[in-house]
Amino acid sequence: MNRTRRWILAIAVTGVVAVAAGLYWFQPWQLVVDETVQEDLPAAAPVAAAPSPPALPSPSAPPSTSAAPAAPAEVASGSLISHEHRTTGTVRVLRAADGSLVLRLENLDTSSGPDVHVWLSDAPVKPGKDGWHLFDDGKYLDAGKLKGNKGNQNYPLPAGTDLTAYTSVSVWCDRFNVSFGAAELARPTV
Repeated sequence: MNRTRRWILAIAVTGVVAVAAGLYWFQPWQLVVDETVQEDLPAAAPVAAAPSPPALPSPSAPPSTSAAPAAPAEVASGSLISHEHRTTGTVRVLRAADGSLVLRLENLDTSSGPDVHVWLSDAPVKPGKDGWHLFDDGKYLDAGKLKGNKGNQNYPLPAGTDLTAYTSVSVWCDRFNVSFGAAELARPTV
């Protein structure tokens, strides 16, 4: 094999490897693929309804013990703003009757991407490029891999999570260390 052919072969092999690595790393098809996830509000412990007196006594009918689920209490919320990718939706942190915490994304609409997670963070939410890279600078809690780039999703938080340590939520691309979008958490006033 002559020298020119070896150079052409080496360049071709290098090109194929570079394209394959680029496709793996950037996953450009993610920008045109949508995955919608529609999860219901997290279940809560049932609250016993007060029994209603029967209109007519009936020896065969048991007393009414129907239970209605208690709605989880909202302990923090915020609206997502766009960072690296256009991102909209609402973030809510809910406390169930048993005390467990769930981070909920509602009406989420963002881009898909490689290795995207939902993070609670102590970082401030800043608009534009100023806010893209802040969320891994301080304390953060990874609530899990993003289930889909659209819809309503629940992320159970670990027992003992101290919400006072976190002020924001980020849809965070761990591969490129960039926020797709974020929300500042506001606590309801009592």
